[in-house]
Amino acid sequence: MPSDKAITILLADDDEDDRLMTREALLDARLHNDLRSVIDGVDLLEYLRREGRYADAKQAPRPGLILLDLNMPRMDGREALAEIKNDPALRSIPVVVLTTSRADEDIVRSYDLGVNSFITKPVTFQGLVEAMKVVSRYWLEIVDLPPRGD
Repeated sequence: MPSDKAITILLADDDEDDRLMTREALLDARLHNDLRSVIDGVDLLEYLRREGRYADAKQAPRPGLILLDLNMPRMDGREALAEIKNDPALRSIPVVVLTTSRADEDIVRSYDLGVNSFITKPVTFQGLVEAMKVVSRYWLEIVDLPPRGD
């Protein structure tokens, strides 16, 4: 992959085991982009807006892609997605929902809110690796992403 395609991926998921599995799956998929993580929607928006502990741009680089879980405490993924897509400074960042939900209402609502893709988390680690290969190939090799507005 060309170095100009290297981006920061921001994973928003409250489950520590899921964050670890996703990180491992990305590594197994041979994706070596910078992966950052946050634990809920509040943390996600603070990161994106560089507030609080994320004020330093070097510690919180603007992501080129957000992997978003829907079911999180404080502010869930749906609420965070709505905030992101309603903020002119953030709306161009692609958001991929990565969740255990298979509910039609979650899929429809996510797309209504402006999500770029909706992926139900595979139940096996190997399935997650395969999904991350597809995600990385599509989002990091095939599509042209907007320039980073650091």
